[in-house]
Amino acid sequence: MAKNKVSLYEKKIEALLTRGVDEAIEEEHLRKRLLKGCKLRVKFGIDPTGSELHLGHVVPLRKLRQFQKLGHQIIFLIGDYTAKVGDPSGRSETRKILTDKEIKENMKDYSRQAGKILDMGKVEVRYNSEWFDNKGAMFLFELTSKFTLARVIERDDFKKRIKDDIDVSVLEILYPLMQGYDSVALEADVEIGGTDQKFNLLMGRRVQRKYGQKEQDIVTVPLIEGTDGVRKMSKSFGNYIGVTEKPKEIYGKTMSIPDSLIWKYYKLLTDVRLDRINKMKKDVKAGDVNPRDVKAELASEVVTLFYNKKEAEKAGKEFDKMFRDKEVPEDVDEVKMPSVKCKILDIIVKAKLVASKSEGRRMVEQGGVKIDGKKVSDWDREVKIKDGMVVQVGKRRFARIKIK
Repeated sequence: MAKNKVSLYEKKIEALLTRGVDEAIEEEHLRKRLLKGCKLRVKFGIDPTGSELHLGHVVPLRKLRQFQKLGHQIIFLIGDYTAKVGDPSGRSETRKILTDKEIKENMKDYSRQAGKILDMGKVEVRYNSEWFDNKGAMFLFELTSKFTLARVIERDDFKKRIKDDIDVSVLEILYPLMQGYDSVALEADVEIGGTDQKFNLLMGRRVQRKYGQKEQDIVTVPLIEGTDGVRKMSKSFGNYIGVTEKPKEIYGKTMSIPDSLIWKYYKLLTDVRLDRINKMKKDVKAGDVNPRDVKAELASEVVTLFYNKKEAEKAGKEFDKMFRDKEVPEDVDEVKMPSVKCKILDIIVKAKLVASKSEGRRMVEQGGVKIDGKKVSDWDREVKIKDGMVVQVGKRRFARIKIK
């Protein structure tokens, strides 16, 4: 019995260090500590540069959940101070400095959103303003004196920008040092981050060493492409799937990803066994299974991750109604309007089907706006408001007009 328990524990550690992992540094050191049963402090930091967490954030959060299930202490660090500096990772230009008001607004819902993956009752939620707010100029002198400029600017994105004669601000140079100091303040044993964070994570090891602490181990996870299948998932690219979106939106957006991304999403966002994923991939390649069917199962898994199976089934039926049966979904939001003539742009803005008139105009020009199933071709057109009229923008956004 004991042997079986040890074997199962070892399998969990193997999965922790391999599935959904790009690189582990130092892997053998971390493996030994895990096998010994050491309780580790596992850090994951996120700067509140936006208000919504999406599937790109879910990948490292799921890795944290694995550590949590094995009894380790998860530290969810919100970089409310470093957000003022701006992470230069992967940037071709300097980030805009956020105001305190913007940061506070962005981060107000982070814990609830992270709670869709983690047991937040057992998570240590911290803010790096706790220590940086109390630091003065002498601390900055001390921290920067421990590192050379050559070491800090050796990162690829800095080198590329310097080569292309694009400015790198001194503030950006400070960012990796400050993120590294977070690990000192938190006494982190392990830090999780995306592959684009590797330089910053390694800097954490160096800063810990300079301050006489043991160096944290690092686990990097792959970045996930968004619904366009090309760029990293990001709200700024409009290719994201948010963790708080409605089930039908999550389902529909997942169904819209290119077939080439199916297997990556399965491996990084679900608990479906790898042998089953490989079998599905083989069957699709052989033409024995339609990729739409495995994508539908994937969409159901993703919805279930944030909601439940019942909501996933409902979202699947709604999706089939819209796209297979060409029907209007049942739970369409109603918008009250007077029985008058109104320009189409005013209607879709009022119905919150677009964020602005400029977006509405683009959607009309692209053929993405319909009234009662008929395409609208003139963005300046006036429409007679009728009770029960259904307005559609894109493939998944609907609203039913109700006369006041």
